[in-house]
Amino acid sequence: MTTQLDSGVMLPLMEEFYTIQGEGYNSGKAAYFIRIGGCDVGCHWCDVKESWDANLHPLTNTDLIVANAAKYSAKSVVVTGGEPCMYNLEYLTMQLKKKGIKIFLETSGAYPLTGTWDWICLSPKKTAEPIEDFFINASELKIIIFNKDDFKWAEKNAMKVNANCILYLQPEWSKRTEIMPLIVDYVMNNPQWKVSLQTHKYLGIP
Repeated sequence: MTTQLDSGVMLPLMEEFYTIQGEGYNSGKAAYFIRIGGCDVGCHWCDVKESWDANLHPLTNTDLIVANAAKYSAKSVVVTGGEPCMYNLEYLTMQLKKKGIKIFLETSGAYPLTGTWDWICLSPKKTAEPIEDFFINASELKIIIFNKDDFKWAEKNAMKVNANCILYLQPEWSKRTEIMPLIVDYVMNNPQWKVSLQTHKYLGIP
């Protein structure tokens, strides 16, 4: 079983569902979400803490995950977690590509990059800084703003990404009322940044 996990032919699947993507550049698009269990980055404000313990989520045949994703009309898949890059994602992305599916990664960047991606959303966390490969390959940089100090964290990471990377600031959901005015002011004064919202939560969808 360990060999199958290492090769990526099985993955600890927490959940999979078809919905509307809620955050960042691809917000508003239909997509099939694959949420992989396991994360040791440890964000205290994480809204999916049940994903942290990979042992709680059954090892699932990757071919089955791909077959489920291919059933839906929107040929777009978001791979998220947890921290999906804890695992070898080469096999998953290879099989999705064979189905003509575009693949989007949501990651903290704390683990090595594997797989072939159409879009990489890098959301760095202070508890485990990203590996340099992610700054080179990031399509968008999404910084979660929990307090004023996070603006400094945002600029630190923005200095490292490639020139084509799109920059987003997103309020941490539980503090959105307090933080949103700060983000609005910051973006107006620093227009290289854009605002990202968790629109799926406003819409009441997964």
